[in-house]
Order: sequence, then structure tokens, then C-alpha cells
Amino acid sequence: MFDFAVWRVFWIVLGFIGVGAALTFPPSRDVSDHYTFELVDREVKHGSGTTVLVRLVDERTGKVVPDATLFISRLDMSPHGMGAMEAPLEPLPDTLPGYYRFETDLSMVGGWALTLAAKLPGEADPIHRRLVLQAIQ
Repeated sequence: MFDFAVWRVFWIVLGFIGVGAALTFPPSRDVSDHYTFELVDREVKHGSGTTVLVRLVDERTGKVVPDATLFISRLDMSPHGMGAMEAPLEPLPDTLPGYYRFETDLSMVGGWALTLAAKLPGEADPIHRRLVLQAIQ
């Protein structure tokens, strides 16, 4: 009629097949997870002509990544619930490979969110990051 031993062996074999497939095909990690933008200084003076310096780092090697093409850059006060309050953000010429400078006018003291998106050489997907800096007196 119904042989429980056969079914038990069937489920054990099926389990081994599932584990083998999981080990053979590990979940893919998004390549953009390997890269991060880092603020060189988390605190900057508020006011006109403030410079914000960011580096792009490959977390696997700890080295900066030169030649990224930034296509989104935005600075706003969303950390304080005022996302509509933006500051101008002007890219400046690079002085060091892998470091990206911006000039801005921070009208208020407090937290500012810097949102960046970049296309990296040799990578299919762009990276998107949001960094929070503090404008101080």
C-alpha cells in the first residue's frame, strides 16, 4: 500500500539535491554593494563656498575608484524632515583620482543629505548612495 520508508528516502534525497543546488549557485550579490562613497569630513562650515569632499572606495580592496561618472548629485535637509530645502551643488575639478569635490552654499546649520549616483568603468549597474553630513557654525 503506502511505504513510509520509500517516501522518507525520497525526501532525504530531495533535501540533498536542494542543498547541493544552493551551494553550487550561491545568491548573487549586487556588484554595486562592493562600492561606497565616503565623506572625507562629516562636518563642514555652513555658509557660502563650502567644499564637500567625497571618495569612492572599492570595499573589497580598500582602494579609491577613479574615473566614475557622477550623474546624480543632490544636497538637501531631509535628515531634519525638510527634503524640499535643497542647496546648490556644483562639481569641482578632480584633484586626486577617486576623490570628488563639490562646492555648495549651506544656508542652515544641521544635517544635510548628499545623494550621489555614479556609473563605474567596467560595471553594468550604477551605484546609488546617501551620505549625511553636518553643517556647523
